[in-house]
Amino acid sequence: MKIMMSDPTPILIAGIGNIFLGDDAFGVEVAQRLLRRPIPAGVRVVDFGIRGIDLTYALLDGCDTAILVDAVSRGEAPGTVFLIEPRPQDDVPVVKGIPLLEGHNLDPARVLALVRSQGGKVRRVLLVGCEPSPVNPETDMEMQMEMSPPVMAAVDRAIEMIDALVAEILGEAARVAGESVASLSSPR
Repeated sequence: MKIMMSDPTPILIAGIGNIFLGDDAFGVEVAQRLLRRPIPAGVRVVDFGIRGIDLTYALLDGCDTAILVDAVSRGEAPGTVFLIEPRPQDDVPVVKGIPLLEGHNLDPARVLALVRSQGGKVRRVLLVGCEPSPVNPETDMEMQMEMSPPVMAAVDRAIEMIDALVAEILGEAARVAGESVASLSSPR
């Protein structure tokens, strides 16, 4: 029996974060808002939360571009939104040649390393990140259900950035597809 694989989704938008840790919920909030709107054909939006193995399987299923959305500390002002194109990391903890995933912590570098170790390929990985507000261990509770005002305000900016990325990527894919069709139909 031959199993037919469907074409991979050109774009996977992955919301990452822990809703019980304040600003860490940034990626989850962005994904939830995106899911309330119409999603263009060829785009899949998923709120992965802290489920690293689910993200691993989604990437192994195939996509051309993965847009990961997460809170990431880079020393900027809280609420700063930025775009990173991460490079593969070789310093991911490994057990018997397989990158180690933690059950309640989604580390994108480990997920991507596991995908690579399993033969999965994602042509392009983008990270839409947001600088979280600093946590004061003396005054902040361990679990915090609300994001800080600067990070909550950054959700709309991140969505605008993602909309622009999706339009650019889908536009490029349509242009390449149009060129392919034109080259097939032109006489030689």
